[in-house]
Amino acid sequence: MDSNIFEDFSTLLSKYIKRHVSCKEDAEDILQDVLLKIYNNIENLNDNEKIYAYIYKIARNSIYDYYRKQNKSNENYTPELEYFLDDETANREISRCVKSMVDYLPEKYRQAIILTEFQGLTQKEVSEILKISLSGVKSRVQRARKLLKKMLYECCNLEFDSLGNVIDFEHKTKDCKFC
Repeated sequence: MDSNIFEDFSTLLSKYIKRHVSCKEDAEDILQDVLLKIYNNIENLNDNEKIYAYIYKIARNSIYDYYRKQNKSNENYTPELEYFLDDETANREISRCVKSMVDYLPEKYRQAIILTEFQGLTQKEVSEILKISLSGVKSRVQRARKLLKKMLYECCNLEFDSLGNVIDFEHKTKDCKFC
C-alpha cells in the first residue's frame, strides 16, 4: 500500500467516526489514532482486497475503546452507544429490513425470492414447484432482487468495502415503512 493511504481513507474514516462520536474533537483524536494504527500495522495485511474491511475494523475498535473509556469516567454512558459495535449488527438490521421489504413485492416475485433465498431451493426446484420455466424463475428472482435493492437504497444510506460487503449503513428517515 502506498503512502497516500492517509489521503485515500482519511475523509471516509472521518465521516464514519463522526457518525458514531458526537464530539468533534474526540472524533478527530480517534481518526488520528486509527491512521496511526493503520500506518503501524499495514504491512501485516496480506490481502489488499480486504484493506477496507481491515481499516474499518480498526476504526470500529477504536470507537469501541473510546466508549469503553467513557464508561469508566462518565456515568451518562448508555448501552445504546455500543449498538453499532457488534460486527453483525449491520447485517442483522439490514436482513430484518430486507425481510420486511419482501412483503411489499408483487406476489410472483415474492414467491420466487422466498423459495430461493430464504428456503434455499434451487431455481430449477422452484420452477418445478411453481410450474413455470427455469428462465421464468430466473427472471422473477432477478426482478425481485432489483426491487429489493431499490427499496433498500430508498430506505438507507449504505457504505461498502471493495468487495461489495456492507460495512456501514444509516437509515435515511426514522419512519421507514420497512425497518
